[in-house]
Amino acid sequence: MKDGTENQQGKAQIFANIAACEAIGSIVQTTLGPRGMDKLIHDSGDVTVTNDGATVLKKLNIIHPAGM
Repeated sequence: MKDGTENQQGKAQIFANIAACEAIGSIVQTTLGPRGMDKLIHDSGDVTVTNDGATVLKKLNIIHPAGM
């Protein structure tokens, strides 16, 4: 884990991890398959249009450990 990261345990943390993974999954889900749709990502002046899930995840700058 990165420096400054808190270590939490218990049911509440499990539910938080599940929610984070579901949120990321719902974002990437529409890019998958033969009918995958493009995503438009605007990042401080830089515009990216892609349907590659890996590119979308890199551009999201996720800080949650379960989502990395």
